[in-house]
Amino acid sequence: MTHHILKATTETVHLGGFSHLLKPALMVNSGDTVDVETFTGYYIYDKAPPEFLTPEFVDICQNLPAERKIAGGPHLLTGPIYVRDAEPGDVLEVRLEVIAPSLPVGFNAIRTGWGALPQQFTQPALRFIPLDLANNIAEFPPNSGIKIPLTPFFGILGVATPQSDRNSIPPGNYGGNIDNRELQAGSRIFLPIYVPGALFSIGDGHSAQGDGEVNVTAIETSMNGRISLTLRKDLSLTTPIAETPTDIITMGFAETLDAALEQALKNMIAFLQDFTNLSAEEAYILCSLAVNFRITQVVNSPHKGVHGMLPKSIFSPKMSL
Repeated sequence: MTHHILKATTETVHLGGFSHLLKPALMVNSGDTVDVETFTGYYIYDKAPPEFLTPEFVDICQNLPAERKIAGGPHLLTGPIYVRDAEPGDVLEVRLEVIAPSLPVGFNAIRTGWGALPQQFTQPALRFIPLDLANNIAEFPPNSGIKIPLTPFFGILGVATPQSDRNSIPPGNYGGNIDNRELQAGSRIFLPIYVPGALFSIGDGHSAQGDGEVNVTAIETSMNGRISLTLRKDLSLTTPIAETPTDIITMGFAETLDAALEQALKNMIAFLQDFTNLSAEEAYILCSLAVNFRITQVVNSPHKGVHGMLPKSIFSPKMSL
């Protein structure tokens, strides 16, 4: 196993989407670890305070090559990372070992026509929010005494598909813009692989977010992390599954919350059938008794997200993927 360092530069990031035609930013073997750097705020950098701007980030914003601008999404992603021997039908296990903001400031933006209440909050608004990294909190509004714990995670964890210009906004079976705040350091996500090498990309750092991400953004933050990438040829998945220290997580993405809930539930039933040998009916009952279904996000048009959380503690011995 080898340890790599992947800095964010004009040659190692891409904007707005995923593409299997992108030149890989890094090639790794299964089991390798990567220290990865990500930036956020490509479209608002000219409005940002000095502490939000680094020379490397400004260079990306001013000089990113046209071939690394993929689609119309707002996200700046680091990658793709090519995993040797990865083939369609395999599963990529991404272990999130360390996640930490790289700058003492993030931002929140209301965008016209987006969010859960676009008819009520019609005017765009951009706020930069200081991060107290020493005490791991953000105070908002300023001087209010309201202190939000920082729980950093990457909103986007995804692989490429045969589509060459997939927009980074909607999540799907490839992962992508999941925006699941449960995926903090110590968790793992398992992604179906669709193209040779997997072509994994990461970004959209969030320092804090509520379930739903209702105004369309969290505290958006340039974020560093350490990840490990492992091929799981022993698994067969058609949708992402995640594991935290306490829970197994299935996901559903659809145009309505009802449909997303139904998909997350069906995925949990299928998981229980495959991994615990329960019948479909037994799994359905167990979901009603013990699984917690939560709104992931409602703003990544056209897909809303719901995730189901299965406590590992109810199994003896304790379950793990």
